[in-house]
Amino acid sequence: MQSAQALTRSWIESLTPSQLEKLKTELTEEEKAVLAFAWKRWARPPQILPVGRWDGWLIIAGRGWGKTRVGAETIRDEVESGRSRRIGLIAETSADGRDVLVEGESGIMACSPPWMRPLYEPSKRRLTWRNGAIATLYDAREPDQLRGPQHDFLWFDELAKYRYADAVFDMAMFGLRLGDAPRWIVTTTPRPIALIRRLLVQSGVHVTRGRSEDNLSNISPTYQRNVIDRYRGTRLGRQELDAEILEDIPGALWSRRSLDEARVMVSPQLLRIVVGVDPAASSGEAANETGIIVIGMTANNQAYVLEDWSLRGSPDEWARKVVAAYRKHGADAIIAESNQGGEMVSAVIRSVADIPVKLVHATRGKYVRAEPISALYEQGRVHHVGTLPVLEDQMISFTPERAAHRTDGYSPDRVDALVWAATELFPEITAPAPGKPAPRAPQGAGGWMS
Repeated sequence: MQSAQALTRSWIESLTPSQLEKLKTELTEEEKAVLAFAWKRWARPPQILPVGRWDGWLIIAGRGWGKTRVGAETIRDEVESGRSRRIGLIAETSADGRDVLVEGESGIMACSPPWMRPLYEPSKRRLTWRNGAIATLYDAREPDQLRGPQHDFLWFDELAKYRYADAVFDMAMFGLRLGDAPRWIVTTTPRPIALIRRLLVQSGVHVTRGRSEDNLSNISPTYQRNVIDRYRGTRLGRQELDAEILEDIPGALWSRRSLDEARVMVSPQLLRIVVGVDPAASSGEAANETGIIVIGMTANNQAYVLEDWSLRGSPDEWARKVVAAYRKHGADAIIAESNQGGEMVSAVIRSVADIPVKLVHATRGKYVRAEPISALYEQGRVHHVGTLPVLEDQMISFTPERAAHRTDGYSPDRVDALVWAATELFPEITAPAPGKPAPRAPQGAGGWMS
């Protein structure tokens, strides 16, 4: 049995814009309150739940298009209509689930009217509605959380960013078996990962695409000037604002397909683990990131990229991150570039903890240094454990031109850190030719590195 508010909402949403305009002055206070939460009255057509039969709704859209609002309103519609009673809410991290999907400005709590607002219990990762519907939050970094629970509806937010996208989606699908027609929705900015490419052509999937500029009326002028206008037409803007799924770049040392083919879910036993560091020359909002990449090596000379700890921060902040990564993985050493700051880099790290730091010095360009590492990937000797989205985006964009000059906001700090760490694990790739003496190591470098 529908509530009085639900009936009023259905009536209001059935009115044409001209009919509603004429009736606005005659609405009661209760009807005006219902109008404020009548999503179909305010939404753009592509944001409204598709009609007809579908198994999944894949929304690929740019920043600010309204993806989160659509996801939250879809959950609300599923609950209030009674179609769904056991819902899974999956976010990249538990913090994202709490801060974006539930408590965010466009999240479920903000979109829910007072008469149908759920009880949120953060400690239980659960929302409960007065009609008995329950939604549970899941962290995409832990796919096994989804092993066992059953649902009749799922919301995957920013699926293309998940480190274990395939595993999370597969585990969730195994549990999507309640009700007569269980369904799912994905709201994401695009990355050309294999899973997204597969869903785009999968039968039963309704695809909606949108650009940031579709929602200009709800985007601040400051954001339009500083983000949309600045990145319009650039590769980064085409992906993040126009929601284009960009394929491989000619001249790049890595391709998305090669990275997908080298991907594994877990690493085997590792003999060595190192942390590669490409320190930023300065700090502050305009500074580059400090690349921090963790890589391990097996007894049969297979390398596994374990984690990306890169960040933009002060020397003390990135040094603490480096030490945390070193300790978490039980690493042997830290491999840090010394071109920016020389011994200062080692001193900053050792001010946090007394751990071994090997300084290396670049005497060749970034692209030339990275070529032998790219060759190792082609030989199947380097693998990524899970998905490392930002690092991988830098890798597939790593062309000679971009490696030499910072353009479109591109700075390959994470790739540099990867190259330093991998070169440490594969010293043969930098060995001098037979009969040719190795160049003398720079002061404090701890070894030759070209």
